[in-house]
Amino acid sequence: MNRITCILITLILAGFPPVVAKGVDEAALRADAQKTFKEKVEPFVNKYCTRCHGSVAKAGINLKSALQNPGGESAALHWKKAVANVTLHDMPPEDSSKKPTDEERRQFAEWVSKVKYLAPRDPGPFVIRRLTKTEYANTLRDLYGVDTAIADSLPEDVVGEGFLNSISPLQSELFLGIANKVVEQIVAPDGKAPTAIQMRLFGDTPEGTDLRKAAREIARSLAREAYRRPPTTTELNVLVDIYDLAHKHELKHTAALGLMLKAVLVSPQFLFITPASNPKSAKERIVRLDDYQLASRLSYLLWSSPPDAKLSELTDKGKLHQPNILRSQVARLLKDARSRALFDGFGAQWLRVNELDDQVFDPKNFPQMTPTLRTAMMEEARLFFGSIVSENQSVVRFVDSDYTFLNEPLAKVYGLEQSVRGSQMRRVKLTDPNRGGILGMPATLATTSFPNRTSPVIRGVWVLERVLGERVPPPPPDIPELEEQDHQKVEGLTLRQRTQLHQSEATCRNCHKILDPIGFGLENFDAIGRWRDKNGEGIVINPAGKLPDGKEFNTPAELKRLLAKREADLARNLTERLMAYALGRHLEGYDDVVIDQLMVKIREDNYRMRTIITEVITSYLFTHQRIK
Repeated sequence: MNRITCILITLILAGFPPVVAKGVDEAALRADAQKTFKEKVEPFVNKYCTRCHGSVAKAGINLKSALQNPGGESAALHWKKAVANVTLHDMPPEDSSKKPTDEERRQFAEWVSKVKYLAPRDPGPFVIRRLTKTEYANTLRDLYGVDTAIADSLPEDVVGEGFLNSISPLQSELFLGIANKVVEQIVAPDGKAPTAIQMRLFGDTPEGTDLRKAAREIARSLAREAYRRPPTTTELNVLVDIYDLAHKHELKHTAALGLMLKAVLVSPQFLFITPASNPKSAKERIVRLDDYQLASRLSYLLWSSPPDAKLSELTDKGKLHQPNILRSQVARLLKDARSRALFDGFGAQWLRVNELDDQVFDPKNFPQMTPTLRTAMMEEARLFFGSIVSENQSVVRFVDSDYTFLNEPLAKVYGLEQSVRGSQMRRVKLTDPNRGGILGMPATLATTSFPNRTSPVIRGVWVLERVLGERVPPPPPDIPELEEQDHQKVEGLTLRQRTQLHQSEATCRNCHKILDPIGFGLENFDAIGRWRDKNGEGIVINPAGKLPDGKEFNTPAELKRLLAKREADLARNLTERLMAYALGRHLEGYDDVVIDQLMVKIREDNYRMRTIITEVITSYLFTHQRIK
């Protein structure tokens, strides 16, 4: 590594940023919440919970601190965990001398739902986050015309709500290597025969030009494009210092500009989405995002790409934040083909199908699970998600629809190979009521299975959490998997019977009596999503079950219909997940109040997908930030 590069890395690394409703009377709701908390929640918690979840945070639940500051940021998660455990009869434990009645449990959940109104009005901080691998590759493509494959050497992202905010030493080296390749492709080494992109980036320098002055203007242009906002004076000075350093080492003008571009490409201002100014100097505690932050947050959410010329024009004019203009831009971005990126970033993570590539299947039992079939499964999910968005359908269609997208390899899984030929994906009308929607989709069924068999438990959790948005407590650490059960004890038992053995354990009973019946409702689909009437042992499958509210079903089609009737729950779950993804953080406290307000508008438009996306983007949480 040469001396210039070493100095460059030092300059760049030194700049890395730190990790960091309509018609609702909030005052009346806050007063009611305070009264309910004092008269209902606090006595319940002190009577049934604080013996184990008081000073010591047993199982990660500290209700003593939650009682002291019920509307605080850290309290929200404790309340959600407490409600989940109490509702499932998982807490208090079986051997507890004091147990609430079923009515008390129901009331506790209702009471705690009001605690959110005790949280202060707060949109949360703006999360300074690193571009994902896909966003980084797309940005290089859009700005410099390079192939996105240039970023293939980067490791895959492991994300929480959707984003990361750190860079490892290995990644730093990889980013530098990719920057070198970009510069090599677009900057002529001898400074002659400029390419079209080079001309756009660096312009022309006729004789007599003050090269250093020209370099500063070029730095300003490069930084405006790459940083997605105007650079500060300090940032410009750093880039010009690098240009000067190159000249001291006798690099020609164009080569020095190339080094400056390299500095831009490995800078935190490029790799992270950062503010243009320091908002902490403002007098207010809560401020509106500047238009540059808003444009980046918007374009990377819907396109996984940087703001285009239209967004940049609006930000330079200071108009993007205007509600009518912001809404029109959301509509414009959603009509663009690049909006398919919303599935790859958000949709795949929501449905968990982003795990499909790494899912292992026993080749003896499932030789059909080829790379070609995996690709078709993922493409089906992508196209289906995209159709819900582009056609502005109700979120209910995610659960209950009469069409999907197939090619011949995937059609074999559906048993439709006689009517679908060729490798091209196409929209197909479905007549089997058990199919259609994400519950009968091979990609979701495969990612909720084990390598050699289905998993009713995993599928049950998936339906409750991913579809309905309910919280399921994690299993106890010392409970064996089905394969590890006493073989003499389980010999001759069906999968349903073996799974139901978990319900004989006191620590498992309450969760499994809710999870298992849902999972068995999908048992007619094997581990890669094919329909079957009998399991591998030749025993007829019984898909009967019931939901937590007691409603029963006998087929996957009936399960779908029951879930489709819970449209408010489906829509709220999707809205909460999209909001968390858009903000890059968990929802807590006042966030729930904002979601309540959004749901009023979303319900008025029949829970349509574009309405959900638009309301999230134009919301107080998306457009504002806490700075103090």
